Amino acid sequence: MSLKINELCINCDVCEPACPNEAITQGEAIYVIDPARCTRCVGHFDEPQCVEVCPVECIDPDPAYPETHEQLLAKLVALGGAG
Repeated sequence: MSLKINELCINCDVCEPACPNEAITQGEAIYVIDPARCTRCVGHFDEPQCVEVCPVECIDPDPAYPETHEQLLAKLVALGGAG
């Protein structure tokens, strides 16, 4: 399942550089996560790095994008990452 940044985001800029897939960008009001690029850091880290560094805990699973571990790995490979 992809992740999503909620309205509690304070635009602190720590999540964007933490993402190994460059899935996080500045949106109109808050940072946003591109579900096509978010792999929850599968293949890179044990835990999603954006969640680990977020000081206000504003990053949640996005129920609009339910994905299995295997699907996240396949997405990583499609993005050009190791699998």
